[in-house]
Amino acid sequence: QVQLVESGGGVVQAGGSLRISCAASGRTFSRYAMGWFRQAPGKEREFVAAISVNGGRILYTDSVKGRFTISRDNAKNTVYLQMNSLKPEDTAVYYCAADLTPYSLMVLTTPSAYDYWGQGTQVTVSS
Repeated sequence: QVQLVESGGGVVQAGGSLRISCAASGRTFSRYAMGWFRQAPGKEREFVAAISVNGGRILYTDSVKGRFTISRDNAKNTVYLQMNSLKPEDTAVYYCAADLTPYSLMVLTTPSAYDYWGQGTQVTVSS
């Protein structure tokens, strides 16, 4: 089993920045592709960003391109999401997820590709 724990969420004003992190258990973290999703009240879970096992390939949803940056530190078993120029519409619970069989990057845009999920961290952007 893989345990994922998100942290770093909070309340920030529009235009501000926030960095959230996801710490993973296990000795094979470097073999997992990782993704970030978010879910706002009354909406379905939405893909945000994904990163390949070595960080060489990255995907973002169009709404966050140029504002968000996903990264990973395999030595620390941690994935990060740096969020800049935050907008009220970014308000959501942010979840990280691990894909233990990362054969394709594009498939990481869908929740069904992932094997494990964290509990989520709340990000609230006020206007």
